[in-house]
Amino acid sequence: MDCVVRNARIWTEDSTRPWAEALAVRDGRIAWVGDEAAVDEFIDRRTEVIDVGGRLVLPGIIDAHSHLRLGTGADAVHLGGALSLDEIRRRIATWLDENPTAAWVYGETWEYGAFPGGRRPRASDLDGATGGRPAFLLDLAVHTAWLNKAALDALGITKDTERVPFGVVERDPSSGEPTGCINDFATLGLSRDGLAALKDVVPAFSADAQYKRVRESLNMATRFGITTVVEPQNSLDDLALFTRARDEGTLSSRVVAALFHPVGTTDADIDAFDEARRTYTDDWFRTGPIKLYIDDTIEPHLAAMLEPYANLPESSGQTYYTHDEFGELIAKLDARGFQCFVHAIGDRGVRTVLDGFEHAQRVNGRRDSRHQIVHVEVSTPQDLKRFGELGVVACMQPRHCRPEIGDTWKCNVGQHRWRYSWGMRTILDHGGVLALSSDWNTSEMDPLLGLFSAQTRARLDGTDAWVPEETVTLKDAIHGYTMGSAYANFLENDRGSLTVGKHADLAVLSNNIFEHEPAALLDTKVEMTMVGGTIPYRML
Repeated sequence: MDCVVRNARIWTEDSTRPWAEALAVRDGRIAWVGDEAAVDEFIDRRTEVIDVGGRLVLPGIIDAHSHLRLGTGADAVHLGGALSLDEIRRRIATWLDENPTAAWVYGETWEYGAFPGGRRPRASDLDGATGGRPAFLLDLAVHTAWLNKAALDALGITKDTERVPFGVVERDPSSGEPTGCINDFATLGLSRDGLAALKDVVPAFSADAQYKRVRESLNMATRFGITTVVEPQNSLDDLALFTRARDEGTLSSRVVAALFHPVGTTDADIDAFDEARRTYTDDWFRTGPIKLYIDDTIEPHLAAMLEPYANLPESSGQTYYTHDEFGELIAKLDARGFQCFVHAIGDRGVRTVLDGFEHAQRVNGRRDSRHQIVHVEVSTPQDLKRFGELGVVACMQPRHCRPEIGDTWKCNVGQHRWRYSWGMRTILDHGGVLALSSDWNTSEMDPLLGLFSAQTRARLDGTDAWVPEETVTLKDAIHGYTMGSAYANFLENDRGSLTVGKHADLAVLSNNIFEHEPAALLDTKVEMTMVGGTIPYRML
């Protein structure tokens, strides 16, 4: 064998043999799994022997939804948890002290809770805070960009501008002037046209800056035991970032890249998507799924709700397509054999997508499509049951349902709709499949934090469990990050469990999390990651 992992507690995710003590690898795949007493027969002078000292070994994590092209480390002002405008301005000042030559201030993860009374940020809120530099700040969900006056000017946004390639310009209802908020950034700004309009103006969106983010995100993934990442939203132009990483030897985790289908996508675009999925098909990088949106997010009252928002009774949000338009679109894509990932946040958005998938089954016949709804933040018990009935995968993010989600979300939704928010337990109980993920960089990439939140829905100090009725067990959560995500992406035949014949993708943990309360996850680290028999990260 090329290597063996021994003296281990191996959770295999294989129902025929859940636990093992050793495994052997040949040519990047698992060749044997068994007991410690039998491993010596697989060792010769060429074999690398990895004694993990009784540590827990898990199948490599499959992060089913992670934006590798977002998250910029020291290149961005990080605004998560800054719950006042003064704190935002202070963080910008600190970042400028550390980056005095920066031409732009680029920031991420600002939260609506920083603005009292639920108001929206304004360009004038940044007056005097950036030393005259233009500022481009993305919210926690990457759905709203907040610009100062210098950035509006640099991007040519005036009183007469209603829309730009990267978003919809929010304007003051009294003066008509742009407020500084650009809405629909995730659906427009991360599109091919949106990035083309930004890359030569805002340094953070240049090809080199994006490639740097991809490399940093991939390195982070391997440190967290993530061996496959599903990058959920890419234009055809973005694929070059991943082929470059593969060519330069920095593709340390396997990548599945979904292709973005914004409103206005043409039949010619779909033909090009079809060509791409035939071109990129190997075990390290492949394309194929199509990413769509049905609605926006809760915080700006834009997600599509069945009933009006609790604190904005004149609005129930909106969908990007009518009910019938969406059903016909899904039927067309389904007929061509595409798997669809659909972002749906509000309960009307979720229902519209489920109805669309059901329509496609009536029109085309039921097939093994494994279409996914991503996020499923608010739903009804009736619709949560339909995931299992229709064979639709729920791609969900445990860290999104933590109590720290914020008062803005909770107030907008209203307490009467909290019970079935992020209804993971209900979906499982009715035969649905969960594919768990981080949604980096809207939440931490670390899957151990995700395992904690899936089990507790509590703060990291263990308090204030929120809707505990929807928690899942540790085994369910691990399954969601391994075999659930593998199944969701048609990968179950070669990853997701530590089974003979599958890729030797695994993670070694510092604690046996099966033997401790969930809080132990917060002190647990990944000490080694193996991908295809190679070891890109090792602290043992």
